[in-house]
Amino acid sequence: MGALSIRLLETSAEAHACATLLAASEPWRTLRRDHQACLRSLEDPSRERYVAYQDGHLVGCLVLNLLGPFVGYLQIVAVAPECRGSGLGSTLVAFAEARIFREHPNVFLCVSSFNHGARRLYERLGYTVVGELPDFIHAGYSEFLLRKTLGPCDTYQPAAPGA
Repeated sequence: MGALSIRLLETSAEAHACATLLAASEPWRTLRRDHQACLRSLEDPSRERYVAYQDGHLVGCLVLNLLGPFVGYLQIVAVAPECRGSGLGSTLVAFAEARIFREHPNVFLCVSSFNHGARRLYERLGYTVVGELPDFIHAGYSEFLLRKTLGPCDTYQPAAPGA
């Protein structure tokens, strides 16, 4: 396999390709998020949206929310089916963490109660459950709020520009 490239999402075609990937994958299928719902998340200009390419093929995407009460929220991480189990998910999360930790001491994400593999991955990467939101998106399922931290907000020193 060739080198992995992660960069900002640039085109509508990329957004559509990512929405197709999401809509066909868990947890979005179980949560009944169709292509249009996924596309809305990928077209939100208030979010940082990234795509991952390997050998010219789209292999994943990320959406980060750096605004609001949970600054540093990793809203979406998705890996193409053929790349699952290859370490790409860990690489994408590490990329998101590096981006967020440049400015903020916390990374937050949610994982659905039925998405056991993703939860194992996040816990292996050092995330801890900080709360449960029962019936938050879909009746009968919970979303677990996870956090990885470098320390409290009031003492955090962001990296110097260019560092």
